[in-house]
This record gives sequence, structure tokens and C-alpha cells, in this order.
Amino acid sequence: MAENECKEEVVTKIIQEKSEEMKPWEQHSAVISIRRFDYNASSSLLCHSHSGFLITCPIKREKSATKEAIRILEKYIVSNPDAKRRKVCTEDANEECNGSGEGAANEHVNSESGSSMEKSDILSLVKLTRSGLVLFIFPFDKSPAVVDIVSQIFQSLDSGILKPPRWCNRILPIQGTCRLDEKELHKIVRKLVDQFMNNRQKETGNTVKFAVGYNKRGIEETEMKNLRKEASTDSGIFALLDRNKCFSVVAAAVKEIVPDSIVDLKDPELCVLVEVLPLSGVPDKTAIVGVSVLPRALVSTKPRLCIKALVSDTKEMNKKKK
Repeated sequence: MAENECKEEVVTKIIQEKSEEMKPWEQHSAVISIRRFDYNASSSLLCHSHSGFLITCPIKREKSATKEAIRILEKYIVSNPDAKRRKVCTEDANEECNGSGEGAANEHVNSESGSSMEKSDILSLVKLTRSGLVLFIFPFDKSPAVVDIVSQIFQSLDSGILKPPRWCNRILPIQGTCRLDEKELHKIVRKLVDQFMNNRQKETGNTVKFAVGYNKRGIEETEMKNLRKEASTDSGIFALLDRNKCFSVVAAAVKEIVPDSIVDLKDPELCVLVEVLPLSGVPDKTAIVGVSVLPRALVSTKPRLCIKALVSDTKEMNKKKK
């Protein structure tokens, strides 16, 4: 009996020491089911244009942000009874994004509603190479109104219907993706601007003001230098890593649809956002971008053009004071 008690004490001590050594996310993952990465997503993005959502969050809070994002998005994604749930490859439940950036795992949300689960299950979680980002995409043959979804989220936040998120800082609606190639980028921007103008209320006599935002957070400056050296003989794609070059391509596409448009960085009516997506598992010398054409109401222009924060700094300060 004494020997058994001694063994139990040793086992208990080992468990306690192991628990103390485990990081908070490891302890958390031991009691929850983790949503798996869709390892087919990167290859699909290379072949097809996808819509989806790019979410920014604090570094090393990707799991919490992903769980929170699903809970938010499933309230606004229109249920599709014909949508087949997509099978995704498994990911080690203990893997977490680290300083070197191998993406972020996702916590699986067990919804009480079957239809809600169906809504969130059509979203694929894409593995990224940078911390502080979470990317969801829809199947390439599904094109929901992602801009309208984000607009509804902002409306619900403003009215108090939706509780301010804790981990999700911004949700960028991605209307389409393409390779970082001049022809492909020009084509997708032209298409999205055309859609924007068709949905816009006609206002005669008013010149359309537009602005372009370009974010390369997924590619560090040192990597860009290396890529340019490696691609010196084939610099067509990586030339677009230059901000000015990208701007000129986007502006030309806008001008084709709206010839009398002018650039206005302070109060644009039409905002084109181009985001380099730091995808894991794509070939070298390849880059994929997400593109969105947004109304002024969804963007902030200072200190740079970007999607609005879900919770403003003013609200955060007031919350802390209370």
C-alpha cells in the first residue's frame, strides 16, 4: 500500500511539474478541440481567386482570435444548405505560432446551432508564415458578399448588438486573390472597381475620388532584397513588390473603369486595398495578394489607408477609465 501511495505521489508530482512547464496555450489546447488547417488551401489560391477574411490580432493570440472570429462571422454568413462541408487535413493540436512564424492553429468552435456550424465550416483556415494574422477563405466557387458581411459587423458593434471583440483587431474582407503579377492584378482590380461602380448610386457631376493601400507585412525588407537578387532574370512579379509600381498598376485599372477619377488620400470614395498574403507552402518566387475595393465608411486614412479597427482607440480608453 505504501509503495502504491509513493508511486501515486511521484506521478502527481510529474504531472504538476509538466503542467507548470507548459505554456498557457498548451494547457488550453489540452482541453479543447483545435480546428485544423486546410493544407489544400495554398495550392487552390495559386490556381483560383478566393474571397475570405484576413484578421489581424496580437502576436501569439492567433488561436483566441480565430475562435472569436468564427463566433462573429457565423452570425453574418448566410447559410447555404447545399454547401458541402470541406474536409481538411489534420494539424498537431500542440502546434502554435512562434517567433519564426509558422502560422497559427485555430480553436474549433462547437456551436449549438447546426446551421451556424455549416456556415463556419465552409471557411478554410489557411496556414500562414507570420504571427498576428489569421486567414479564412471560402471555396473558389463561392463568392459571398464579404464587404457586406464586414459592414454588418460594424453596424452591430456601433448599435451595441455585438459585443466588442477582445482579440480580433481588424477584419479585412478579401473580395478576390491573384498572383502578384501585373496582368492578373490589373484584371482583378478592374473587375472589382467595375462591380463597385455598378452598385454605386449614380451622382452626376461628381468626380470619383480614390485611394490605394498596399500592405506587405508578410514580406520583410531583407527577404525582398533576397528575392530581387534571386529573381534578377525574372523580375516581372517581384517588381510589384515596389509600392510605386503596384500603385501605378492599380491606378491604371481604376482609370479604365472611371476615366475621370482622381486620387484623394484624405477623403476617397473608393478605396483599393492590396494585401500580400504570407502563405505557407507556396513555391519560391511566388506571391499571392488579396484585393478589396471598399467604400469610405469602412476605412481609415490616418496614419495610413487600411480597414477600420473593430474597436477604436477612443472606446478602449473610455473602457479602461471606467
